[in-house]
Amino acid sequence: MNALSPIAETSIRAPSLEAIGMTKIFGPLVALDDVSIKVEAGSFHALLGENGAGKSTLVKSIMGFYRADQGQILLDEEEVSIRTPRDARDLGIGMVYQHFTLVPCLTAAENLVISRADAPTVFDWRKEKNRLEEFMDRMPFKVHLNAQVSSLSAGEKQKLEILKLLYLDQRFMILDEPTSVLTPGEADEMLGLLGEMAAKKEITVLMISHKFREVKAFCDSFTVLRRGKFTGSGDAQAASVEEMSKMMIGDTQIRERAERTQHNRQEVVLDLAGLCAVDGEGLPAIDALNLKVRAGEIVGVAGVSGNGQSALVECLAGQRPLSDGEVQIHGKPFEPKRADFDKFKVFGLPEEPLKNATVPRMSVSENIAFRSFDKPPVASLGWWMRPGPMRERAKELIAAYRVKTTSPEAPIEDLSGGNVQRAVLARELSGDVDVLIVANPCFGLDFASVAEIRSQIMEQRNRGAAVLLVSEDLDEILELADRVAVMSGGTITYVSPIEDTDRNTIGQHMAGH
Repeated sequence: MNALSPIAETSIRAPSLEAIGMTKIFGPLVALDDVSIKVEAGSFHALLGENGAGKSTLVKSIMGFYRADQGQILLDEEEVSIRTPRDARDLGIGMVYQHFTLVPCLTAAENLVISRADAPTVFDWRKEKNRLEEFMDRMPFKVHLNAQVSSLSAGEKQKLEILKLLYLDQRFMILDEPTSVLTPGEADEMLGLLGEMAAKKEITVLMISHKFREVKAFCDSFTVLRRGKFTGSGDAQAASVEEMSKMMIGDTQIRERAERTQHNRQEVVLDLAGLCAVDGEGLPAIDALNLKVRAGEIVGVAGVSGNGQSALVECLAGQRPLSDGEVQIHGKPFEPKRADFDKFKVFGLPEEPLKNATVPRMSVSENIAFRSFDKPPVASLGWWMRPGPMRERAKELIAAYRVKTTSPEAPIEDLSGGNVQRAVLARELSGDVDVLIVANPCFGLDFASVAEIRSQIMEQRNRGAAVLLVSEDLDEILELADRVAVMSGGTITYVSPIEDTDRNTIGQHMAGH
């Protein structure tokens, strides 16, 4: 297919796609079990499901990354064979992934040209740029062709990924969580423009998403998977959020969030004063960051990924040194060492806890004991670790926090993502908590785990803990936080009580306006 074939503004070129009876088995795991999905030409279709429901397996089978064990794919009602990603591309099927696939050191124009299957060894750049400018003039959104990709914002990079699909004439677009790195304003702009193109029958969109707000605002139809099986589909505008949720989780009981209690205490517990830190190249990762968190308060730190949030959490956890500034708890200096974590009752749930808060091959019981292995009743005579009390305590916490595991002695890496989170929470929240630091605590988790974890965070706040919640999910911050702080360029640029702000205002500050 010619990547630069003329694209008439009024042409109706959106394809339909239907996957019928798709089955994919990995050893003992049936990842897809006779799944069918139909995406009408020119529709904006949402693919919904919990983590592990089979969404990624389905789209990877459509894209040719996996070979389905059974099933067929129809494109414009004709059966097609997709054995490799090249086959999908040649059929006009493209995908925008969660993580960017652009080459940062090249310009936008260079990224577009090298993406072509027929890219020449030597380019006539005058001719190429003229054709690229003509192509860009026909597009609903623009990116500066001469800009180096590393200098583009996350929103501009996402636009360039979509422009690359259009440049390659891939009119059936699969979007995998496309707004996870965007501000609310950027997300709405991008999805709105794609929706307009779909309405004009220029493209067809299949979007994997967990954000019901975006599904209701931009999608016209949806399909739901649960545990590798099709559980429902319908009109995204007619179906309620409750109906779609029911299809996703079945009869699973969702814990109600703890009620927010009022606190009269105003004392500052956690005080971040002028924090500075550098990245691996010696450039500023955190720059003169100031923030206070009071007792019985959740302060949500919002921001587009890559603005220093991860570095902040690493500094507070002792994984990255501060180059300047001071952390105080109850007015006293705090250093992120084991003794001070115990002394000041500081606990946390870092991002990707299987990697950052556990030893994967050690047992659930041993991981839960990380906070208590050197204290009675586990420790005896100041150094002897007693496995009996450790196992008994682990069993109590596994039951209390509803950690699903075959045994306390099972390696923690065998647990699902949600159950790893619960096990770490069991360890971190089982004692008195004065300061709780959590980072993207619900990323990629199922509804039941999300409800449980958010409830646990709220309960700690209600008990009087100072909670610092770093999250790229603005809906999570709007639900839990008492105050929101926006982080941009390694520092805090905006702070407001949650009742005095809104999504658009926060989004503007996230974008640096």
